[in-house]
Amino acid sequence: MLKVGLTGGIGAGKSEVSRLLVECGAVLVDADRIAREVVAPGTPGLASVVEAFGTDVLAADGSLDRPRLGSIVFSDPEKLAVLNSIVHPLVGARSRELESAAAADAVVVHDVPLLAENGLAPLYDVVVVVDAAPETQLDRLVRLRGMTEQDARARMAAQATREKRLEIADVVIDNDVPLEDLRRRVLDVWTDLVRRAHAAPGPPK
Repeated sequence: MLKVGLTGGIGAGKSEVSRLLVECGAVLVDADRIAREVVAPGTPGLASVVEAFGTDVLAADGSLDRPRLGSIVFSDPEKLAVLNSIVHPLVGARSRELESAAAADAVVVHDVPLLAENGLAPLYDVVVVVDAAPETQLDRLVRLRGMTEQDARARMAAQATREKRLEIADVVIDNDVPLEDLRRRVLDVWTDLVRRAHAAPGPPK
């Protein structure tokens, strides 16, 4: 099994690359999606969040009111640490479950937005960084996601720098290109990942 960490700045196209890798045959472990699943209604995770922050963080339908919770934790580092102490272990456990269910020769791609920020590169056999110029990121965020330029720049500034992401990269996918070119680049990377998976059998890190 080859454990791949996939990351990239907001607007760089990481989600599209992960989708294309799944088309090629990768097993995807999506950290953001799992983070939502572990605090879904009826889960122990949601019960723990409510115990820590009160019923005010629940929406009318009993689901987690993410904007409300965000307004509480992102302005208070101690409360954010409490939330992370609840959610991160659950995400880690679920990620390991999905990974262990994959075939022994699988290429398992962990889609981790904050891989660089959280110093997670050593957890993976290969780190793939989806890269795009800041001007490209800004254009996509404004044109495709409907953000204001100010909001888009703030979101970009809150992440690791482009240089920091590239420092941890084993493989870089340049996504300043049209979709068809990106598809060809991802296919080349997939061929390389499969080669690595077959060349390095044995227990994962």
